[in-house]
Amino acid sequence: MEITTQIFHGDSKEKLKLLADNSVDLIITSPPYADQRKNTYGGIHPDRYVEWFLPISEQLLRVLKPSGTFILNIKEKVLGGERSTYVIELILEMRKQGWLWTEEFIWHKKNCYPGKWPNRFRDAWERLLQFNKNRKFNMYQEEVMVPMGEWANTRLKNLSETDKTRDNSKVGSGFGKNISNWLTRDKAYPTNVLHLATECNNKNHSAAFPEDLPKWFIKLFTKENDTVLDPFMGSGTTLIVANRMLRNSIGIDIVADYCDRVKKETRAVELYLCETKARYEKADS
Repeated sequence: MEITTQIFHGDSKEKLKLLADNSVDLIITSPPYADQRKNTYGGIHPDRYVEWFLPISEQLLRVLKPSGTFILNIKEKVLGGERSTYVIELILEMRKQGWLWTEEFIWHKKNCYPGKWPNRFRDAWERLLQFNKNRKFNMYQEEVMVPMGEWANTRLKNLSETDKTRDNSKVGSGFGKNISNWLTRDKAYPTNVLHLATECNNKNHSAAFPEDLPKWFIKLFTKENDTVLDPFMGSGTTLIVANRMLRNSIGIDIVADYCDRVKKETRAVELYLCETKARYEKADS
């Protein structure tokens, strides 16, 4: 299968204008957080962050397909001894812009260094906000199912009468469960908490994704030959993973060095896939 990679060097707000309307299946990105990565990206003060990001999210809304999903990795900061509200303010303004805030995932950094400040402990998690254009969007939940786990050996061993029928939620949410449905299953659907170690020292980037992070969302929201966009691609982890998974990819970054490195790495992936395809075709002939 042929895949394509497009890499743009420049400001996302401007380079996104080069992309066609409704052309992207999944956007997954981690823009510079407020006042972070100043040496590389200059830093954006929390008071200006929403104003800075909204023109970018406007372009992302335009290029995303109606069936597509936008995953935004973002994190608050402490300002003047309290949590800044810029992430909450951004969510509210994006909703006004036309986005639906459909879900929130949590990335638990399971190898986070311990530490404390006078009035708080070190964060070991980050937000992954899910936005959509429509209430109906592509989602392939079976692709991210996990082994049932040891709990099934005890929880399913002695079922009560209630466990054998649909037990409606006691809080009136409308959700319910039938425990007996899981008796013959060896896999279950995951929660919205992802337990992944951080990964940056070998990426030449101060805040690189672990590869399993974009991989999980690419499996959940796309199929082969779909298009994945990262408008703040950095070291290019999202693009490289997307290519390996036979998805087309688009990346944008304002740092020329990152663009050059990612071009080399994605070319290597594309070459490997082409060689693999050629070997299979030769074997079949």
